[in-house]
Amino acid sequence: MELKREVLSSQFLDPRRDFQPTTGSVEVRWDPLTGRASRLVQGSNLLPTSNFDLAALAEETRGSCFFCPERVEQVTPTLPPELHPDGRIRRGRALLFPNIVTYAQYSAVSVYSPDLHFIPLEHMTPRLLADNLATQVEFAGTVMRHDGRAQWASINANHMLPSGSSLFHPHIQSSIDPFPSTVQRLLVEVGGGQFEDYLATEQRLGERYLGGTGRVAWLASFAPLGFNEVRALVPGLCSPAEMDDELVEELGAGIAAALNLYAELGQQSFNLAVYGAPLRTDGYMLTLSLICRSNVEPLYRADGTYFERLHWQAMVDSTPEALAERGRGRFGR
Repeated sequence: MELKREVLSSQFLDPRRDFQPTTGSVEVRWDPLTGRASRLVQGSNLLPTSNFDLAALAEETRGSCFFCPERVEQVTPTLPPELHPDGRIRRGRALLFPNIVTYAQYSAVSVYSPDLHFIPLEHMTPRLLADNLATQVEFAGTVMRHDGRAQWASINANHMLPSGSSLFHPHIQSSIDPFPSTVQRLLVEVGGGQFEDYLATEQRLGERYLGGTGRVAWLASFAPLGFNEVRALVPGLCSPAEMDDELVEELGAGIAAALNLYAELGQQSFNLAVYGAPLRTDGYMLTLSLICRSNVEPLYRADGTYFERLHWQAMVDSTPEALAERGRGRFGR
């Protein structure tokens, strides 16, 4: 498989060097699955680290939080009995309930724990992730058995306010619809065998391959969708609803490893998407993407620009190869 990239150069007279001629460059890469482009602008520090006191912000927001234990049972909705007799789904400390805002035909919110209003990424554990994922996997399976048209399932996260979250309390969300999101559509349009070729190419090259934890392959994305994108592929599965307990544990451990890596890189905000397709979609691999978002600051630069929102091209300030160097060894062999 070709991993397409091109370096573009520009010339200007640089005032930092007494207006001497200077050459700048940007590398454009194309994702081998979807064809979407991204731009690597190295040395620009587009995603700075932060010393913002998140613990203090957690205390400020705790008093009115819907998901904390003193309110969650009274102010969050319950599932209709045809979906779940108890109204909510529990696994370990995790608790799932329907989203009170209709983002999708079937949408659920699951908190890692009502009593964990603040979870720094360095404290994200495989147990917390697996239990939370398990509630969403159960919800997806229940919905898809209940409604034969709702076959496009995804599991998603906005962690911290810069990621798009409207609540501080950490949680995961799902969307299950009768039609795909744009990225789900692009992924299922990938040609037969292309997922296998992509994974085999990255394993052979070794530059971005992070390792395999068993049934899941982890890598730094060649053409990142956002900052520090970690991608996972699960051969043989199409939908989150197909995940068994063993795979949920494995995926939870891998996500926890990635989030711990983000913490080491000085980041505390992220987005997650697990892109499902209808059952038995030929040639599809269940796909996961994780990206960093801007840190919380009183005044900070948003990390989404016209490139991301209007051109569908991510603009990042480091290479996937550098991310792989930092992350290798956390995801098996």
